[in-house]
Amino acid sequence: MKSYKLNEAEDLLIGKRGTKERDEYEFELKLELIGDMIKTARKKRNLTQEQLGDLVGVKKAQISRLENSTGNVTFETVMKIFDALGAKLNLKLQIQ
Repeated sequence: MKSYKLNEAEDLLIGKRGTKERDEYEFELKLELIGDMIKTARKKRNLTQEQLGDLVGVKKAQISRLENSTGNVTFETVMKIFDALGAKLNLKLQIQ
């Protein structure tokens, strides 16, 4: 049985970097990570989704969709959520 490194397996199963399929995969993965970070920070602050929504000015359903990566959300809303949670968000922009 042949073994593969993670990046080799991703290339074979998802597509090589720079392909549409790989870009979509990596974008979805990043959205999931943001949702997980929000959920973790919310729970550390002992807040319900409804309480966090009230702090941000959105409905509980929007917080739920964001945490579960099932809906679109604006960058402004993400920033408001992290601000309400007292969390810092660091961004790194790479222009190629």
